[in-house]
Amino acid sequence: MFFRKKSDEYKKEVDFEGRMVIIGCGSIGQGILPLLFRHIKINPEQVSIITADERGMDVAEKYGVSFSINPLIRENYRSILDSLLDKGDFLLNLSVNVGSVDLIDFCGEKGVLYLDTCIEPWEGVYTDTSLTPSLRSNYAFREQALALQKKYGQSGSTAVLTQGANPGLVSQFIKQALLNLARDMKKEIEMPKNREEWAELSQMLGVKVIHIAERDTQIAEPRKVIGEFVNTWSIDGFVGEGCQPAELGWGSHEKNFPANSSCHESGCQSAILLNQPGASTWVRTWTPLQGPFLGMLITHGESISLADYFTVGSGVNPEYRPTVHYAYHPSDDTVLSMLELQERNWHIQEKKRLVSQEIVSGVDEVGVLLMGHEKEIYWYGSRLSIDDARALAPYNSATSLQVTAGALAGVIWAMRHPNEGVIDPEYMDFEEIMDIARPYLGEMIGEYGDWNPTLNRSEIFAEDIDIEDPWQFKNFQV
Repeated sequence: MFFRKKSDEYKKEVDFEGRMVIIGCGSIGQGILPLLFRHIKINPEQVSIITADERGMDVAEKYGVSFSINPLIRENYRSILDSLLDKGDFLLNLSVNVGSVDLIDFCGEKGVLYLDTCIEPWEGVYTDTSLTPSLRSNYAFREQALALQKKYGQSGSTAVLTQGANPGLVSQFIKQALLNLARDMKKEIEMPKNREEWAELSQMLGVKVIHIAERDTQIAEPRKVIGEFVNTWSIDGFVGEGCQPAELGWGSHEKNFPANSSCHESGCQSAILLNQPGASTWVRTWTPLQGPFLGMLITHGESISLADYFTVGSGVNPEYRPTVHYAYHPSDDTVLSMLELQERNWHIQEKKRLVSQEIVSGVDEVGVLLMGHEKEIYWYGSRLSIDDARALAPYNSATSLQVTAGALAGVIWAMRHPNEGVIDPEYMDFEEIMDIARPYLGEMIGEYGDWNPTLNRSEIFAEDIDIEDPWQFKNFQV
């Protein structure tokens, strides 16, 4: 059990004199607000919230923060934000359906610091069938954001992309996991100093596949009813990404290209997409507490950025690149909600219920599963229960606190490093990030196993899988 400190015992990590505008006040906005005041020397008068509805108004009022219901759209975001932000200020984007790339461009022009937990498009883009699947993919959104890196330069105002739990902290988890793996394989190495050296370390260790493997067992009362979508974090955010094409970083060892898939015509070429929603694409994965389970292959930015970061060589046929994807089994009521959404042909239910205080038990176990090396599999990540989450911070479930911990660490890092330009989580100092986030992550677990995706398969019916090489991504759908 983790116990809450007195308010004067929390370390102030940075002194921030500028203004901070927070866009969105859903589960993550409400969860991060107390942590910002705990760990950043900033006054409530410096902070303002702009959001689309009344959610979080009571939390903002408690902390003395200005709260404005004023939905941002393409036509008004500049006029609304222009008077609120200037050089050296901070825009913390925790919204859905607000175009992240346009906000990053705005911040680059004005010299404003920026962080988001997901690169969001404007409302409607996720399901706009006039666009090809490639154009509504996270791959495309990341390429658009990285184009601003070239526009404003590597010493422009810092804009941190996708720094929550996943995407975000998992990119820092992987670096620690690689170091742990090297230690346990008795490899004498020096600490990698740059992207190239991290990629070479992963290659040397023989890592073929990386799952971002997450199992959420939290239970809320009352349970889900028909016509209701229940979730432990942003409902609109999860539905949006669940309707996007399933995406994954595509490894150099792969020999079987999925039939229902597409490559991208430009960019870093680190990933492919499947021409079907991620929420209806099931894959096999593993965490220490749950053991083997089925997860949704939900598109996430880290699947693309990690595959890109750990590439040796370049293009569609590099010397080395791991296969990387997210495998997510949310809370049981959320699985039912997503199945019902699919039954409704992806039209959202009439009622939405974001649960936090209603949660009565459960754990969120999220981490990175490194596979294909000589020690078979290694999982490293956070195991956080709802009881421990409540002891650590108010207004959070286990799931939201893992996200807010990553976002908090990213905000502090950006304030300490204000001239790093547009940057992926992989390029930040993982030890500095983890030093800030770790107190909110519960138990950090590293565990080996002997599971693989073909274990005990083909026992009831014959399957077209390669038992000799279980790390081939051949049968992507269960």
